[in-house]
Amino acid sequence: MNQDLIFAPMGALALLTFAVLSIIPVRRFRAGAAGRVTAEDFRFGESPTVPGHVSIPNRNYMNLLELPTLFFAVCLMFYVTQRVDLVALATAWTFVGLRVAHSVVHLTYNNVMHRLSAFAAGNVVLGVLWVMFFIKHP
Repeated sequence: MNQDLIFAPMGALALLTFAVLSIIPVRRFRAGAAGRVTAEDFRFGESPTVPGHVSIPNRNYMNLLELPTLFFAVCLMFYVTQRVDLVALATAWTFVGLRVAHSVVHLTYNNVMHRLSAFAAGNVVLGVLWVMFFIKHP
């Protein structure tokens, strides 16, 4: 199998991260223009007066910088050891799909149970990817 294929889900997750990052200033500037926040509200992160729809993209962005670091690491481990196969690739894409689902729910209607389901399922899939690596690589 072409080992470079593992870079596609990695690139897709990076693209999602940049897309969410681009939403942050849009929502902040709109809220500022509407008089709902000031620059002072962001001096030390986000003050409690920042409306939820403004702070949610930043929280989602942080989610995309936390656990996915383990995703990028294990994908690179599969690549470096030349062990990318169809199962690893499908599992990687499944993780990315669940991260997309999590972000879509978080940034739109934000149902906590739907968001939690996508987040938790993604965590399990990522754990499976790590277990697969070590089962194949004693």
